Amino acid sequence: MWEELRLQVFFLCLGAALWSAAAAATHRGSGPRERGHRRHLSLHRHRERGKEGQVLHRSKRGWVWNQFFVIEEYTGPDPVLVGRLHSDVDSGNGNIKYILSGEGAGTIFVIDDKTGNIHATKTLDREEQAQYTLTAQAVARDTNKPLEPPSEFIVKVQDINDNPPEFLHGPYYARVAEMSNVGTSVIKVTATDADDPTYGNSARLVYSILQGQPYFSVEPQTGIIRTALPNMDREARQEYDVVIQAKDMGGHMGGLSGTTQVKITLTDVNDNPPKFAQGVYAMAVSEDKVPGEEVGRLKARDPDLAENGLVDYRILEGDGMNFFEITKDSETQEAVVKLKKPVDFETKRSYTLKVEASNPHVDPRFATWGPYKDTTIVKISVEDADEPPTFMAPSYNFEVEENAPAGTLVGRVHAKDTDIMNNPVRYMIPRYTDLEEFFTINTEDGIIKTTRPLDREAQSWHNISVSAAEIGGHHQDAKVRVNIKVKDVNDNAPEFATQNEVLVCENVSPGKVNLIETVSATDKDEMAHRQHFHFRLAPEVANNHSFSLKDNRDSTASIFVIRKGFSRLSQDVYHLPIEINDNGVPPLSSTNTLIIRVCSCDSKDTILSCNVEPFILSAGLSTGALIAILACIVILLAIVVLFVALRRQKKEPLIVFEEEDIRENIITYDDEGGGEEDTEAFDIATLQNPDGANGFLPLIWSERQQIKTSVTSVAPPYCLWRYCPNRSFCFLFVFTYI
Repeated sequence: MWEELRLQVFFLCLGAALWSAAAAATHRGSGPRERGHRRHLSLHRHRERGKEGQVLHRSKRGWVWNQFFVIEEYTGPDPVLVGRLHSDVDSGNGNIKYILSGEGAGTIFVIDDKTGNIHATKTLDREEQAQYTLTAQAVARDTNKPLEPPSEFIVKVQDINDNPPEFLHGPYYARVAEMSNVGTSVIKVTATDADDPTYGNSARLVYSILQGQPYFSVEPQTGIIRTALPNMDREARQEYDVVIQAKDMGGHMGGLSGTTQVKITLTDVNDNPPKFAQGVYAMAVSEDKVPGEEVGRLKARDPDLAENGLVDYRILEGDGMNFFEITKDSETQEAVVKLKKPVDFETKRSYTLKVEASNPHVDPRFATWGPYKDTTIVKISVEDADEPPTFMAPSYNFEVEENAPAGTLVGRVHAKDTDIMNNPVRYMIPRYTDLEEFFTINTEDGIIKTTRPLDREAQSWHNISVSAAEIGGHHQDAKVRVNIKVKDVNDNAPEFATQNEVLVCENVSPGKVNLIETVSATDKDEMAHRQHFHFRLAPEVANNHSFSLKDNRDSTASIFVIRKGFSRLSQDVYHLPIEINDNGVPPLSSTNTLIIRVCSCDSKDTILSCNVEPFILSAGLSTGALIAILACIVILLAIVVLFVALRRQKKEPLIVFEEEDIRENIITYDDEGGGEEDTEAFDIATLQNPDGANGFLPLIWSERQQIKTSVTSVAPPYCLWRYCPNRSFCFLFVFTYI
């Protein structure tokens, strides 16, 4: 601190000396002017004569200026004299008043209005403001009338080295690859100095390294940090703390300095091969393990990071290559040895593998440092386990004829205990594989037999399981699939493939050209290419005079008409029994009935109707007729109710006496009605009947039918009804339907 104070005093004295020299030079060049900071405002009078000899007087203003300087950070007890203003019109009698205006006037800079001396009343900082622009003017003290025009001048703050360098962006963090060459650029640091770079060396910086040698260096002028040692290994040391200093005054004694920290991290490169910790690894696996199960793990360690530290594994050689495989756990980078095929303790008790670990990504810059791989030996011992029995075959296929008696031999399965003890084996059929218990097995020798005859047509295959367990063992069992095929025998007679009716026209003509149907047969037994069916008419219809049959020798037969015409009225359905034979062993036959229905056809042999209902419906009433009858009954009931109501209103007795001429009758006829225009349809005189005076006569219905070729049409039935409540008038009702 005292050293910096002494330096400030030294520079202050130096500035004062320089200012004194400049003032002396100004005094020598400008005549009788005041020394020091004084500046002169001279007013001269000139005399000029005109052409007429008149003497003219003219005033001439003259400000003689140089820039004013004031040293920053002055901390003396008295205000600093900046300079002095003086005008030529100032005779020293105090009539002139000097006025100062502009930046800092009255606060920072004050002027003696009598003498013109300017003082700085406050400490100035060039880094806050480097110069001030002020305006000076001389006015009359009593009238404040300007004696000279105002003029500007500048007060510059002279810099001193009062600001140390600063690293505005520190601390810094940098990364550089390990094993980098000497001189590799790491990072550039930059410091700033608030002092005036154009004045002296206050802002001229020099960089140096205070901490971090001998690993790194810094360029003094640029601030670039570079590596200084070769082969810096990240695995040995990863981070370095470096301290950089920036010093002004060109690095000379007395300059101010600032420091920053730089944390440098070495990034990884693939400069290390993987390495197994052991030369031999021992593992064990039980013989009852299944393929895919893990046997053991091993790991080759690589100190590199990320992809540089990735390791791949493979089996190079060994007698266990066919029984074991190796994979990698991507999370732990371990080699996982797994069982590829089942091992047998009784067959082979140990295996040897040679395993290699290698880097998949090799940096070519360090390829000569290789090889980037390592090998080790893995010895795997097989442990004995109590295993279930083993069947001699993975599955069994047997055949048995259908309908074979119970107890028929199907086949034999065989299993044995492969352990050293070689215990006897017990066999059984799990019930869930043979729910209906078609088969049984001998528990000691594994012989399978049937329990009842089998039907191939009901179930052609039986898939069961047989389990074998050691007697006296740990209740471990083994299962095997047994497929039993039921062989076919000819035990089903043939029958028609379809049971459709055959339709034939009434007007059909006889002859072989009149083929009415081709029949075929099917058999539930197993069909073969050599199997054929033969057809013939049953003996009871062999000599019929209506139809004939021809065996086509291709398992089909053709049916022909051999008579001329049929009549549905006489017989509309014919049953033709046909005998079908197969060529099985033993041969079987069956008689199937072909139904032939006679139909009504047009001239083009197009079937119009095969239904016999029109002949049956003629004997009864159609639906429309029944509806009409019901309608008549309802209307009659309504009329009776109306009549009773009228009688009660007239207070007439409900009983009609015989002397009252009440006439009513119902007649029927078979002619179609002519509607409202048919007034000659009946004679009213025929309706008068004294016998009908005591009530309603029963209705008589008639239907007229017209029978056509294929359909039946019924003419509209109708009924007439007349009612005469007294001799004056009668009601006539005609009912009809369509």
